[in-house]
Amino acid sequence: MLDEGHWTPAPWINVIANERLGFQVSESGAGYTWALNSRENQLTPWSNDPVSDQPGEVIYLRDDESGRLWSPTLLPIREDAWSYQCRHGHGYSRFTHDSHGIALELVQYVPLADPVKISRLRITNRSRRARRLTVTAYVEWVLGAARTVTAPHVVTGLDEVTGALFARNAWTTDFAGRVAFVDLSGSQTSWTGDRAEILGRNGTLDHPEALERGERLSGRLGGGLDPCGALQVTLLLAAGASTEVVVFLGQGASVDEARALVQRHRAADLDAILRAVTTRWDDLLAAVQVKTPDRSFDLMLNRWLLYQALACRVWARAGFYQASGAYGFRDQLQDVMALTVAARDVTRAHLCRAAARQFPEGDVQHWWHPPSGRGVRTRISDDRVWLAFATAHYMAVTGDTSVLDEEIPFVEGPVLPDDSLEAYFEPAVSTQRASLFEHCARALDRSLAVGAHGLPLIGTGDWNDGMNRVGAKGRGESVWLGWFLHTTLAEWAPIAEARGDGKRAGAWRQHIEALGHALETAGWDGDWYRRAYFDDGAPLGAAENAECRIDSIAQSWAVLSEAADPRRAVRAMNAVEEYLVHREQAIVLLFTPPFSRASRDPGYIKGYPPGVRENGGQYTHAAIWAIMAFAALGDGDRAGELFALLNPINHTSTRAGLYRYRVEPYVVAGDVYAEAPHSGRGGWTWYTGSAGWMYRAGIEWLLGFRIRGASLFVDPCIPRSWPGFSLTFRYHASRYEVRVENPHGVTRGVSRVEIDGVQTEAGRAALPLVDDGATHQVRVWLG
Repeated sequence: MLDEGHWTPAPWINVIANERLGFQVSESGAGYTWALNSRENQLTPWSNDPVSDQPGEVIYLRDDESGRLWSPTLLPIREDAWSYQCRHGHGYSRFTHDSHGIALELVQYVPLADPVKISRLRITNRSRRARRLTVTAYVEWVLGAARTVTAPHVVTGLDEVTGALFARNAWTTDFAGRVAFVDLSGSQTSWTGDRAEILGRNGTLDHPEALERGERLSGRLGGGLDPCGALQVTLLLAAGASTEVVVFLGQGASVDEARALVQRHRAADLDAILRAVTTRWDDLLAAVQVKTPDRSFDLMLNRWLLYQALACRVWARAGFYQASGAYGFRDQLQDVMALTVAARDVTRAHLCRAAARQFPEGDVQHWWHPPSGRGVRTRISDDRVWLAFATAHYMAVTGDTSVLDEEIPFVEGPVLPDDSLEAYFEPAVSTQRASLFEHCARALDRSLAVGAHGLPLIGTGDWNDGMNRVGAKGRGESVWLGWFLHTTLAEWAPIAEARGDGKRAGAWRQHIEALGHALETAGWDGDWYRRAYFDDGAPLGAAENAECRIDSIAQSWAVLSEAADPRRAVRAMNAVEEYLVHREQAIVLLFTPPFSRASRDPGYIKGYPPGVRENGGQYTHAAIWAIMAFAALGDGDRAGELFALLNPINHTSTRAGLYRYRVEPYVVAGDVYAEAPHSGRGGWTWYTGSAGWMYRAGIEWLLGFRIRGASLFVDPCIPRSWPGFSLTFRYHASRYEVRVENPHGVTRGVSRVEIDGVQTEAGRAALPLVDDGATHQVRVWLG
């Protein structure tokens, strides 16, 4: 909960979405709404201004006797003498404000499936006399990617059937037939589509001239206006009485669908819709629940991390700092891996969605915009490997191997010329189709090319897109990609063999052996593993480098791949501890030192100031891989310590920490700055793949909870100080309650296991799961 006395240096937002529509809203009530694509089809403006946090949607109240004008949210009219409160929840946000004898409560949410934003304003007259109030709902139309471009083409009108205000933009390529609407649940008595009428010649949102004068709206609609949607209703509210005003904002695929949406929601039980939303989130987030000695750990794992991954990363694909709208090939594949237990249908559907963006040659679109599919074909090297990696994870968790038989089309387009690094175009859907297995196999086959050191070619990026000129000439190599490819091929060789593709399985196993040798010879630098090789053969991430001497992901994945020499793996992670973990700043660096004046150009990563984002700051995604690596080594103390170090709740547990960190304490920041005077300041929040990985690091690597088909594996790696923890999860209709005891203060090592009071095999043995609708008790002892 936020209130006026809780200073927020940057907006603290909530992202609320379903698969068809969403919105983001800050603690000040500002934000924007979109349908289908959060960049290309904005209904209202996205500001991306952390200073002014300019709203594009406002609900105004006017006391028609006194002429006072205010709103239920902090913006755009802030009344300094009165308090405001904001509560962000899962699937909704709630604002309360009490002033001038009127209590206001605004609740905003979207239904489970319909493309409608519902804003319900509860108004209570706490004064001792009747009050005459005018409520105005105001939105600024965009209906495209930028208001400055679309405004001349937006046409508004009043629907003759429903009386709702409709708006459309015929000059958009992908959304021309769609119809947006704003409606006061049919209670509107005046309206306008002219923003200039509302604001006046020199007016602003906090001083809208027409509303301050109390003028009735003119009804001016049509084209050629500065487009907005404004609806008014006047209420006479007796002393002590309450009423509710409802605003519907949304978009249909046609006039008929827009009308149907308006009519359906006017007649709907809005309380039931909200209950369905909160119940759905509670059910999804309750799929796995944990209780540990660390309350901040529990809050993130039980609620916010999965919410961030699904609502923001998968559905919205937008946050305060970026309105993307696009699917990133590698990005959402990683996100949905975290959802495999709680929402396996989401994971399965996205595997097929991603495979459908692959070219017959085996490479893929680095990102693409729905619904058109326009995107970029690149020479980035790791995208295609993620498809196979995520598919293997899904099959391991669910036991669903039938997904490999899904027939999925390719996309077709011009192959990149030798002198071209990328191309943006809309590919055609190919008539050629193949199984998901074949899609993954082609992607892996396309990834087997190596350079002079026997390592995979880095291309124009290998997870770190900023290193896009390390191998731009086609000769640069990646050590990190070597570990990642080694891991994936090792998982896929037996899959290919089981499907009768022995030729591929044999070729992949040969490549694994050669790759392992190259990683230990050309990859090892003496105290840690190198990061890459430039086109000219010069190493990157080596002790001889003045900049980027050590990079964390090459060390972490040396451990996670289980392919590195065990002694070297420990030595490499000790180097991470020594050079990249900065406890006094509560950050874990991606690499050090940052790029600044290097003679060789690594790419656009140098465009970031030193210590910011990928350029030597904390890139949280990579820092979480370090947590997983320490846990894989059995070092629960360091894994637990680093998890707590990265936990956003702990960054803001003190006033000094709040002023330093500056961003939301309930969602993960993609990066944290590492250089004075901004060291410890949070950067890109919400829209980061760190959320899914942080969830998996806590659940799978620290708590050791892994479902594999119809079996449960429990192999915790926890801090010695933890006396134990408990965990509950659903397995179809059954409920399992797991209690882990740590009586001897160890970090790892299962000594005894009981299921429903019956002792079973200890250690890492599989515990059979049954779908019988019963509650089962599992007890695990460490030591």
